[in-house]
Amino acid sequence: MKTIRASEIGSYLYCRRAWMYQRRGMQSANRAELAAGTELHRQHGRNVLAASLLQGLAWLALLGVLVILLVYLLQGLG
Repeated sequence: MKTIRASEIGSYLYCRRAWMYQRRGMQSANRAELAAGTELHRQHGRNVLAASLLQGLAWLALLGVLVILLVYLLQGLG
């Protein structure tokens, strides 16, 4: 008996017919659409990563400005 993986259970719960076709080794008829969806998800992942990096850079810039402001204010007091 073949072992069923957790991802297969998820596929089965989502669509029993698609799971059955996958188990039988049948290829999907809409490969172009699946490839386009995969590329769309890949592009979205890159955009999310870029946004996260830019957000981190913005926080570092803000911290740098605050440090410069603090040094300026402390020099004015002395």
